[in-house]
Amino acid sequence: MRHFKHVGLSAATGLAALLVCSHPASASSSTDPGPENVLQLVARQTQISSIDVDGSSGPSQGDEFVVSGNLVLGSATVGNYGEVCTITRTAPADEFDLQCVGSLTLTKGQITFQGRFTITAGVPGDAGVAITGGTGSYRTAHGSIQSVMLSATDTQLTVHLIR
Repeated sequence: MRHFKHVGLSAATGLAALLVCSHPASASSSTDPGPENVLQLVARQTQISSIDVDGSSGPSQGDEFVVSGNLVLGSATVGNYGEVCTITRTAPADEFDLQCVGSLTLTKGQITFQGRFTITAGVPGDAGVAITGGTGSYRTAHGSIQSVMLSATDTQLTVHLIR
């Protein structure tokens, strides 16, 4: 089984950052759409597994990886996350597309997300995914999440949350 370098949203991921507008644990529970809250978290990967569907070297269509970890604000763990990413397209020069789906679990509920982005030469760069919903205080959530890799295990997440 080949191992993929941690990419994308982590995870999604697969969340040294600071909270810009409101702490996820104290965000309003209003069901009316309101102003955007921007949360900056670090997704710290703790587990990753890869699934190579055809046994060939390099990425191939259908290969997957599963990532999980903690959501960190400063030095405090404020939740956890999980995501599954599938390679949907490959191209020359080690380029491929990933389709990822996952969730951020915080004290007042979950925020779900999904999206597709391109990885070029093994470097994910910045990636964005859509917030597709949630549970608890986040049951009407929508918006987007931007991610930037900080290291092999840490990804800065900027959550643009509208509820």
